[in-house]
Amino acid sequence: MKIQKILPDEKVTVLADSREKNSPVVRHLEDSGIRVRSKQLKVGDYIASDRIGIERKQIQDFLQSVKNQRVFKQLESLAESYKKPLLILEGNPELLFAENNMHPNSVRGALASISIDYAIPILWTPNSKGTAEQIQRIAYREQVKKERGLQIRIKKKCPDLARQQEFIVAGLPHVSNKLSKRLLKEFKTVRKMFSSRKERFMKVDGLGEKKAKKIWELLNKEYECD
Repeated sequence: MKIQKILPDEKVTVLADSREKNSPVVRHLEDSGIRVRSKQLKVGDYIASDRIGIERKQIQDFLQSVKNQRVFKQLESLAESYKKPLLILEGNPELLFAENNMHPNSVRGALASISIDYAIPILWTPNSKGTAEQIQRIAYREQVKKERGLQIRIKKKCPDLARQQEFIVAGLPHVSNKLSKRLLKEFKTVRKMFSSRKERFMKVDGLGEKKAKKIWELLNKEYECD
């Protein structure tokens, strides 16, 4: 199936990271009539609009980035920079579980964390042509149908003190780095958070009654060890 051509007057543009310059994805996009601008992007591989940043991972690259935790840092930055971050996994999904040095549950856990903790949708494509087709339709929908512009967004650098606060909160049970930021935005300070009632925790997006109860008990239960 051929990629549907974009008409010249529709002026759809995609920003591609300079490291993707020689990727077949870029060639397929250009063949479809998409204008591709190469930029050194600090966050993501492709930008489709002012709110959509896309991280593209081929299967082997994804597995390696799960091993060294790189993918979570990349997606965290993507989620902080774009309202609608997306992860495209390119290749045969069965190959995710063909890696002998990685337990299948580790892969499933990574996918679950990306979808649930980071709230980033995962789109599957069979190859580079399929990736280009998906990016093309996203960019067309955003720029032509939704009339949205194109913008590079860069995550603001947090002060060292803020990072230390995030580190303290992320040490609580069931609290990811992303959730620690959400908690600090809700409570404003670590002190206010640690002295809050259980019901207040339950109001934070991503914390249910069970997680809120465990955090509250950790902060308030009397120390009993000899």
